[in-house]
Amino acid sequence: MAYAVARRRREIGVRMALGATRAAILQLVVGRGLSLVAGGVAAGLVLALAVTRALGSLLFGVSPLDATALTGAVALLIAVACLASYLPARAASRIEPMSALRTD
Repeated sequence: MAYAVARRRREIGVRMALGATRAAILQLVVGRGLSLVAGGVAAGLVLALAVTRALGSLLFGVSPLDATALTGAVALLIAVACLASYLPARAASRIEPMSALRTD
C-alpha cells in the first residue's frame, strides 16, 4: 500500500487541491486496501476448503474444517491489512497539494 500511495502521490495532491478532505483520502486508500484483502480472503477460503482432505493428515489437534481456526486466521489477516492500509493512508492524507503537484 505504501508503494501504491507513493505512485499516486500526484493524483492525491490533485484531489486535495480540488477540495478532498483528509478523511476522504483516508477512505480512498483504506477502502482500496480492504477491497484487495476481501478478494484475497475469499480466494483463500475457497482454496483452504478445497484442500482440506490433503491437509487433514498434517493437522494435529485441529479438524480441517475448524471454524474457530479459520475465523481466527481471517480476523488476524484483516487486522494486519487494516494496519498496513491505515499507515500509508495517514501519510497520504498529510501530503501538501502544492509539493505533490511540483514533483514529477
